[in-house]
Amino acid sequence: MRCKLLVLKERDKEQTLILAALVILALFLSPLFLLGEDAHIRVHDNLDSNLAWYKVLVESGELTGSIDARIPQIINGELQRNAFGTEFSVIVWLYALFPTMIAYGLSQALTRFVAFIGMYLLLKKHIVPGPQLAVIRVGTALAFAMTPFWPSGMLSTLGMPMALWAFLNIRQGEKSWKNYLVLTLLPFYSSLVLGFFFFLSAMGLFWLTDLIRGKGWNWRFLISIAYMALIYMLVEYRLFYSFLFDHEPNSRDEYFHARLSLLHSIRLTFKNFVLGHTHVLTVHTLVILPILLIAFYYIWLNKGWKREKVFVFLFAFNFLLSAWYAFWFYKGWLPLTERFHFLDTFNFARYHFLRPLVLYLLFALGLGILWGQGKAWRKIVPLLIAAQILVLTFSNEEIVYQKKPTVEQFYAEEQFMEIKEHIGLPQEDYRVASIGLHPAIAQYNGFYTLDTYNNFYPLSYKREFRKIIEKELAKNKTIRTYFDEWGGRCYLFTDELGKHYMFKKKTKKTLKNLELNIDAFKNMGGRYIFSSVPIENAGSNGLFLEEVFDSKSSAWKIYLYKTL
Repeated sequence: MRCKLLVLKERDKEQTLILAALVILALFLSPLFLLGEDAHIRVHDNLDSNLAWYKVLVESGELTGSIDARIPQIINGELQRNAFGTEFSVIVWLYALFPTMIAYGLSQALTRFVAFIGMYLLLKKHIVPGPQLAVIRVGTALAFAMTPFWPSGMLSTLGMPMALWAFLNIRQGEKSWKNYLVLTLLPFYSSLVLGFFFFLSAMGLFWLTDLIRGKGWNWRFLISIAYMALIYMLVEYRLFYSFLFDHEPNSRDEYFHARLSLLHSIRLTFKNFVLGHTHVLTVHTLVILPILLIAFYYIWLNKGWKREKVFVFLFAFNFLLSAWYAFWFYKGWLPLTERFHFLDTFNFARYHFLRPLVLYLLFALGLGILWGQGKAWRKIVPLLIAAQILVLTFSNEEIVYQKKPTVEQFYAEEQFMEIKEHIGLPQEDYRVASIGLHPAIAQYNGFYTLDTYNNFYPLSYKREFRKIIEKELAKNKTIRTYFDEWGGRCYLFTDELGKHYMFKKKTKKTLKNLELNIDAFKNMGGRYIFSSVPIENAGSNGLFLEEVFDSKSSAWKIYLYKTL
């Protein structure tokens, strides 16, 4: 009877912890809903790209367009509809149905709550199942859900715990429909190339390891992996069509990644191991990493290698993922990349996108190891969890990006409406490009742009656009290499501004020696340039300063130049 009461007490305690965690998560998300367009959110690979792309896609009328459809607003209609991904992704429909910041807030909420539930279920059943370890399960799940993931990645990394929970259940012979529902739904809110290709291939190796170790074929486990892969193929049919059947040379055909020296690759290995990567930030340096090292010390001290074999394996795997990421850019790959072109066009370095899952499993296991060292550690463990949650609280976008423009200031809709009205022509009748600010801003406001940020557009267009900036690229090796050997940012780069794209209205920067090929610009349909800095030698570039636009609700002062 007493044992039963203790179990019920622990269950009530765990439910209370879960409720508290959900409240904390809701508070963490609240700035997005309370501030709306006054919120500060990530600019890199977010405001400067994806959020504008969703709006452009919806307004293009090609959301469900054919595989041969084009997006007329960008690069003279040469951008394929397929470059914007599948219409079967829920995130696309969020932006189609709701204003930008409501869609963004809903996406963040959906991702974080699913991440919490998935990690909690995984820990409870397969990693730290003891009733007394509830604080570790709930605390780790909350911390994982608060990580500053790349927003448009959706559940590509944060959905992995739920997928692993389902796969482990199936591997153990469980026949519940819930497992297959998870494997069916996750592809509709995640990306194959941004996470689950690497996860599913890891699951395949897991199955193969079981087979080699004599655990049998486990057909149900193997078929479940193939089933999820098939769902991804159906959902992301545009991606597979482009990869298999579209033979038009594209910008990725000039992407060269293998250029780092051995020493640089070694340094990058340890940098990634300690600090992480911008697209899969784990914020593990201050709290989690010391915990893992202490836990590893206790394993060594107590000779617990076999007992803690999962921790030891994941610890080594975590380092291996960092090394794989860094050495993917090692120039020793060159002979292979020259022979097998797909090694350049597909980013296999993204196996390190498994690290958020691995690190937070290690966090839970490490805390469990410390918990087992006695009463003193059992008092310290909750404090360590609280410390990690506190660190993650300060990773909230509203805090991290408080010195960046708000969403309203970034897209500056009022200011660009004034520019549109000043020009007075239908936007589809002329083309623009930007200097010193992202072309996504003009795109978001309906302008037809010659410049863009996309990883998949015709190589012929890249080479045509290069003629406009060829003299500027010749002056500056950094921007020349950046454009020629990648080119995802098809921008009007200049030697004097370099790789900087956001010059706010208070900047003192000016362009004194700009050399553009304006004839090439005009031949492509270019008529106006939006510059966030004044061009002192505009006349010698065949440009005329028509007007300067400023607005209290904008981060920019826009100098509107027209071709002569």
